[in-house]
Amino acid sequence: MLAVVSPPRLPLLTTTTTPPLLLSPRRLLCLCSPRPSRRRRRGGGFGCPLRAVAAAGGRAGIVIDVDEVDEVGDRDLPVDVSFTRRLRPVLTLGDGLAALRQAGEEVKASPPAGAGSGVIRFEVLVPPSTKALKWLCTQFKRSSLFPQFYLSRKPTTGPSIQLEISGAGSAICFHGSSRVDNGFDLISRYLSFDLHLIRAYGSVGVKYENGLHSVEERAGSFYFFIPQVELSEFDGYSMLSSTIVWDDSVSHTFEDSVCLFESCFNQIWSIYDSSATTCYERMVTSYIEELCLSQSRNTQLVYLDAEFLAVIDGKVGMDKEICPTSDQSFVRFSPQLLFSSNMDLCLQSNKTDSFIKSCSNINLAWASFIVEEFVRLGFTYFCIAPGSRSSPLALSASGHPLTTCISCYDERSLGFHALGYGRGSRKPAIVITSSGTAVSNLLPSVVEASQDFVPLILLTADRPPELHDAGANQAINQVNHFGSFVRHFFSLPPPDDQIYARMVLTAVDSVAYYATQTPQGPVHMNCAFREPLDYRYQDWSVDCLKGLEKWFINRKPYTTYLGMKMVSALVMEVLEIVKKAKQGLLLVGAIHTDDDIWAVALLARHLSWPVAADVLSGLRMRKVLNSSLKLDKSILFIDHIDQMLLSESVKSWISPDVIVQIGSRITSKRVGTYLESCSPTSYILIDAHPCRHDPSHVVTHRIQATIAEFAASLWQCNFQRKTSRWSDILKVLNSAVSQEIMFQVHSECSLTEPYVAHVIGDALDGDAAIFVGNSMVIRDLDMFGKGWIDHSKNVNDAMMHHFPGFLGAPVAGNRGASGIDGLLSTAIGFSIGSNKHRKPMTIIVINNHGGAIFSLLPIAKTASPQILEKFFYTLHDISISKLCAAHRVKHFVVQTKTELHDALVKSHVGHVDCVVEVENSIVDNANFHRIISMFTDHTATTCLEYLLGGPYCKGELDGLSVGRIHAAEYMFYRIQLSAPRTSGISESSFFHEGFILKLCMDDNIVGFGEVAPIEIHEEDLLDVEEQLRFLFHRMKDAELDVVPLLRGSFSNWIWTCLGIPPSSLFPSVKCGLEMAILNLLASRRTCRLYDIFTGSNVVECNQSSSASIEICALLDSSGTPMEVALAVLKLVAEGFTTVKLKVGRRESPAEDAAIIQKIREIVGYKINIRADANRKWTYKQAIDFGLMVKGFCLQYIEEPVDSVNDIVKFCENSGLPVALDETIDNLRGDLIPKLHQFSHPGIVALVIKPSVVGGFENAAYIAKWAHMHDKMAVISSAYESSVGLAGYIQFAHYVDKQNAIISRIKSKGSCGTVAHGLGTYQWLREDVSEQKLKIHAPPLGDGIRASAEDAHGYLQHLSINNKKIERTYSEENLRSYFIQVDWDKFSYHVKLQEAGDCTNEKVVLFLHGFLGTSEDWVPMMKALSPSARVIAVDLPGHGESKIIQHGVENPNQASVTVQVVADLLLKLICDITDGEVFVVGYSMGARIALHMALNKNHKISGAVIISGSPGLRDEASKRRRSAIDKSRAHFLSSCGLDSFLETWYSAKMWASLREHPKFDSLVRTRREHNNIKALSKVLADSSIGRQKSLWEDLKHLKSPLLIVAGEKDLKFKEISQEICREIRKYRDCESNGLCEMIIVPDSGHAVHIENPLPLVRAVRKFLLHIYQT
Repeated sequence: MLAVVSPPRLPLLTTTTTPPLLLSPRRLLCLCSPRPSRRRRRGGGFGCPLRAVAAAGGRAGIVIDVDEVDEVGDRDLPVDVSFTRRLRPVLTLGDGLAALRQAGEEVKASPPAGAGSGVIRFEVLVPPSTKALKWLCTQFKRSSLFPQFYLSRKPTTGPSIQLEISGAGSAICFHGSSRVDNGFDLISRYLSFDLHLIRAYGSVGVKYENGLHSVEERAGSFYFFIPQVELSEFDGYSMLSSTIVWDDSVSHTFEDSVCLFESCFNQIWSIYDSSATTCYERMVTSYIEELCLSQSRNTQLVYLDAEFLAVIDGKVGMDKEICPTSDQSFVRFSPQLLFSSNMDLCLQSNKTDSFIKSCSNINLAWASFIVEEFVRLGFTYFCIAPGSRSSPLALSASGHPLTTCISCYDERSLGFHALGYGRGSRKPAIVITSSGTAVSNLLPSVVEASQDFVPLILLTADRPPELHDAGANQAINQVNHFGSFVRHFFSLPPPDDQIYARMVLTAVDSVAYYATQTPQGPVHMNCAFREPLDYRYQDWSVDCLKGLEKWFINRKPYTTYLGMKMVSALVMEVLEIVKKAKQGLLLVGAIHTDDDIWAVALLARHLSWPVAADVLSGLRMRKVLNSSLKLDKSILFIDHIDQMLLSESVKSWISPDVIVQIGSRITSKRVGTYLESCSPTSYILIDAHPCRHDPSHVVTHRIQATIAEFAASLWQCNFQRKTSRWSDILKVLNSAVSQEIMFQVHSECSLTEPYVAHVIGDALDGDAAIFVGNSMVIRDLDMFGKGWIDHSKNVNDAMMHHFPGFLGAPVAGNRGASGIDGLLSTAIGFSIGSNKHRKPMTIIVINNHGGAIFSLLPIAKTASPQILEKFFYTLHDISISKLCAAHRVKHFVVQTKTELHDALVKSHVGHVDCVVEVENSIVDNANFHRIISMFTDHTATTCLEYLLGGPYCKGELDGLSVGRIHAAEYMFYRIQLSAPRTSGISESSFFHEGFILKLCMDDNIVGFGEVAPIEIHEEDLLDVEEQLRFLFHRMKDAELDVVPLLRGSFSNWIWTCLGIPPSSLFPSVKCGLEMAILNLLASRRTCRLYDIFTGSNVVECNQSSSASIEICALLDSSGTPMEVALAVLKLVAEGFTTVKLKVGRRESPAEDAAIIQKIREIVGYKINIRADANRKWTYKQAIDFGLMVKGFCLQYIEEPVDSVNDIVKFCENSGLPVALDETIDNLRGDLIPKLHQFSHPGIVALVIKPSVVGGFENAAYIAKWAHMHDKMAVISSAYESSVGLAGYIQFAHYVDKQNAIISRIKSKGSCGTVAHGLGTYQWLREDVSEQKLKIHAPPLGDGIRASAEDAHGYLQHLSINNKKIERTYSEENLRSYFIQVDWDKFSYHVKLQEAGDCTNEKVVLFLHGFLGTSEDWVPMMKALSPSARVIAVDLPGHGESKIIQHGVENPNQASVTVQVVADLLLKLICDITDGEVFVVGYSMGARIALHMALNKNHKISGAVIISGSPGLRDEASKRRRSAIDKSRAHFLSSCGLDSFLETWYSAKMWASLREHPKFDSLVRTRREHNNIKALSKVLADSSIGRQKSLWEDLKHLKSPLLIVAGEKDLKFKEISQEICREIRKYRDCESNGLCEMIIVPDSGHAVHIENPLPLVRAVRKFLLHIYQT
């Protein structure tokens, strides 16, 4: 039996004033009446009758006494309904509480129908300053809502791991001291996998008496509860949540739970204090003291969740060692009972009265008043400089139990340290100094604090008045010493017992108010002291303490300052301006708190304006928590606006009509200059201070408000969410400039200062922050810092569904006065103030041996080098390593990128402070800044030219789309060659085959491309055709917004628009598709293909006469040396000036060398000779060849060695120039680091085949790297027809022009005319077109050339020769029909979709997963239809299929278990075909397919099991899983499909699917199911818990299986491997291929959606393998 006992009698009542408990080591005394006797209830279920007893005078949750459970029975099975509702993020904690309260009211109005039990959780994100411990201690210290708890865990590397949690109230609790084997089982009923963050908290090994008023240690005892409300603190945000639990079986109904929820929130709301500012250091003490507690006990808080309970054996009992534990915790069960673990909760009685009265002299008394009052105000960080006159203050501060005191003998450093603390904490540090110049040394830090609004309190000791102007030692005039740089000055008279001490308190309160009110800044309190200055006794009268009785008793400051807020009419005017803005820009200056960053992010999302964030805003560098490209598109960050404004075109175009600037001080001078001239209609500046921060004098509306206040005012307004062409162009420009910066800093081999700025964000681990110095480093970070930093690897799934998907990376600096002093002291103070004081510091010193910033200023162009070096650069040779050694600080000096990365890793791993010195030179730094600026200027100008140069589709979004792809067609051609390809084995008939792609838009706009893989490609024609069919289905009506050659643009389009990982496309397919789209864009804009590469009129060259390229001839050097030499002579006669010979195909390199020698003898040296060895030689053979041809002036030898590791060695030892070809083809991923290994000057050329490297984007990227490193970029064909060659000619022309631009920018000579490897045109005896591509020798005799203009004309007027086309494909229409399958008492009216030849003996049947339909398989069906007859069905309860009852009154009697569905499908198969069927199933469909393969093998030729399982092995797991799915089915039927889908797809299993760009559209299709009742029945009936386990059946497998799992789906990867192991134990699979397994990369559970192309290929190959064998 299960007994539900009366809950504690105290919740929701007033706090008692019972004397505090003294907790003994073993036993607590009971404060209430003895525990009433329990009656053992009998009967079924949870006991009959059972009820949850409400506390006297209030309501309480369910309380379950596990001891009285005879048998668990079904009581461990999940509740009927469990789900989480995620509410939209809010700006304040109060808003979060209101949102939870509103959510409770909504669920009360629409309760889950028919649910006798359930758990509902509401979650809302609140600002990051909402800290768990502070929230509990400040908001609940007077609350009677129990239990109240707090726990913390050590932070991990993941930025989204819960750090601290607190909560109050109990929705349900469990306790017991015997029958512990039932404990976990009963708790697991309410902890669901669908509620990821719900936990039960409690303790183990402690027995609680009824009412929670007495406790004793007892092994096996436990107490756990699920809180009613809790706050989970993460790094970067906090989450407020509440939980409703009900269970009719224990007499706690839904109505009861809602009443409890309302009661809880009524109390929380009644005690909520938005202005609670209890000092952090004393808030726990205050929380406990006011409740009359005096002592605590060391009892550890542990927690349970569904994931933990699923992996443990429920029979092990409640052992504390197996439970997840906290590092620090306390839990308070009643006003008198509190347990803690690893927390210092020692209570101190109020001794302020006696302590001050016992002071030995009046000086110490006044000093104690000052310190105590600052502590009460929450200012506990004291920075003390040694000195005699300040001794009373130093002694009092260091002796106070709640202060943190640090000391430093240098007041200048101390001041900056205090400044840093205030900058990090936004609370003032208190500086204590002696008199004299010690005070003056604080001036630089005071100026910085004043200029940048950093709170700072200065307590300066002084001589008494009689010692001033009397020649006394160390006595200067300290009155108003800092002038206007302080917000307030007050001079205390020397301590005197004739002055009431409350004057001291009011003075302290006053200066503190001036320091922290707007505008914040430094304040100065001058404190004169007479002797004695130490502990010596001097009588004083306590009469001066009159009026302080109340102050001594409480813990509050003496004076409370209150403010009033008024709604300004100006704000309403601003709202109207913002609403009407068409080109609004949100400019974010320096902001200082996590809450401000949070508010700006919410505001930016709400406005949907482009955001230009300053480097000190905390939003310029952002840590990405989502690994996909699918970030929140409503926030558009323009990270590189500074570099974009280098372009005069961009500067004149950008023109926002409204600018809203949040926070003052913009680092970029270029942005500031632009603001002076842009003349927006309205310029709105929001900052908390009233000061005039408007150096450009453009502000039209000035609002003095906090960022949260302003955001809240706009939050109330509804803005139309739309994107515009203006913002889309800004996005593309930013992306283009970002790509250019990334390319420049990475392609430069040397370590540069911009490179350091670009990559430093990657070194930010966890909650690390950056403190940046002034001069050039902050500007570099602002200009070149990476906007998005990947921190997704260790992200907890908790944030997957929560905005914003990123965290701001805090960056701080001293930009008030922008001085260069005090940097380290400020940084250390900032680290402590921002609670990062436990982290080691890594100090990166950019050492260019002088003031490099002056080399970038106009003075560098006019002053002489001698003047610059002496008076501006101030060159030095200081040894930083020796400085570090002197201070015992670890030091790294780095001169390369690798050394920098290694040093940063070591500094992180070592957990010690260290200095990383980056060596650089002023000249190199200036030159690289010049180069990168010119390149970004050129890129921005070119990109804008393109974006503004053509027509755009004016669709709903008014964005960059040029239209939609209306139709797609491919033509399979077969043409004859004049000779066998040099890349393969000779054939008896020389033919070449491939596909011509034709993409169409409306208005008869057409673009052609070509895909023709050959031997050198990894893919064959079957692979290609399969992908093309798949792509054509996805491309139908796809919006086209590709920006030509913008790296990542085409790949991003493939991913976001087609939903296909770009890496899964074969290189030739990607190239051909890109070629077709580029030609389509050119046709749409009525321009030439090479024009859209370069923009309009950017390249300063004659586009008609010089728009041509030179072509290199290709010769297969078979034959005798004389025959080859004569063939070359013939080519020279035709006009070729460059010839490439194939070598390495003879017995000896000497034979190839003899050919080269003969050519030089016959032809001479008037031509360039290239030799291509195709990696045929060993290193020794290549060296031998090199020695023999060294005097024959080879332009280069291509791929001379078979090992990539020998290339550089060959260059160095042979002295021959080398070109790379296959080496480049094999590079994947991030190309630049891989290319750097080939920067050796002996490598003079890269031969680039666009169809092999993956298209024009990649080819252009590689070519640009080659040009940057003074190498030739040779564009090479792979025997394409004239269609492909025409595209390559125009692309090669673009590459040549880019080389000219790079040479001009770098002020170096060009590498001359490059002959491109397009000589394969000579192999084309036939062609795909009626007309001929013009390639000829011009009269001037400068080689065989091809005109880019002619190539453009060829494609524009392309006429396909239909005689060379074997077949065409445009779009396949699937055949849809219905078949009725009769079964016992019902019929299955099934919808089928079919493609392929209906007479094909190979029949493939596709089975979708739960919530899917046959539509899920359509692209895959079209891809496979040439290989088989493919059929997909709507499984029962899904799509358009129906279950028709035969006279059954209760339709639920018709079971649709996996076994039944398999039998139905078998009958369906018999109706479809007489032969066997190959089954492909996913998830639920995979379980059905596996059942069919194992039990219906006479009709199943094979099966593909995608993310499937043979079932559960043990009955206990099956029983529980069946109940879980039954609960989910109940949730679906009672709460509706929308709520179910939100919960279903929030599971961890779908984490990678949620990142997919087609996820939202997928969910929309899932909402189209109209028979929710049937769907919920399928969910329950087809549960894996009700399915027969097939593990034992695997040993009898006869039908071949292909097991498929996604790389990211760890659970099903393991299941798949286990299936294979199980089969291979009994079958010899190595010989007959009975079981194969593949892991599909870049995919999770839904493989067929997330990465379908590798799956299509695997299915086709497996299918063909089965039918061939």
